[in-house]
Amino acid sequence: MTHPPGARDRFEAIYNAHYPAIHQYAARRTDSPEDTADVMSETFLTAWRRIADVPEGEAARLWLYGVARRVLANQRRGQSRRAGLAERLKDASSAARPSGPDGLDHVREAFDDLPVRDREVLALACWEGLTGPEIGKVLGCTATAARIRLHRARKRLAKALGLTEEDQAIAELRGESL
Repeated sequence: MTHPPGARDRFEAIYNAHYPAIHQYAARRTDSPEDTADVMSETFLTAWRRIADVPEGEAARLWLYGVARRVLANQRRGQSRRAGLAERLKDASSAARPSGPDGLDHVREAFDDLPVRDREVLALACWEGLTGPEIGKVLGCTATAARIRLHRARKRLAKALGLTEEDQAIAELRGESL
């Protein structure tokens, strides 16, 4: 896209004159500095692309408010769509999750209540069948650290299941693991 001569100077003048007002407008209507930055970049990118359409003088500020308003509306629609998609995926995932044998729902609940970090290391060991060194590679830590994380996660799962230390010791002697 080519711009007429002087377009860059005009854009810089518009940017310098109106950035603070547009920034405040966007900041008051977004939830995070990152969202504000997204609105600002999209607003001024539009101004650059359509520099010939930007009115002269103070009318430019109102034009920029209009652009920012539309950018915010698009941002909200996108967030709404993503939230809806996440909810649908969560529902589909729950429906697609295989049901365990009768009487083992408490195990699923205990697992789901664990912190994400514990669930991940247990899943890598139990569901994926990975060894300590393999888990370490996946998690970006040493094999020893992975084994320690796995041991601690198993202990927390056992506690969540209400198993005693004696129950855990018996399971380890049998070669079973949580």
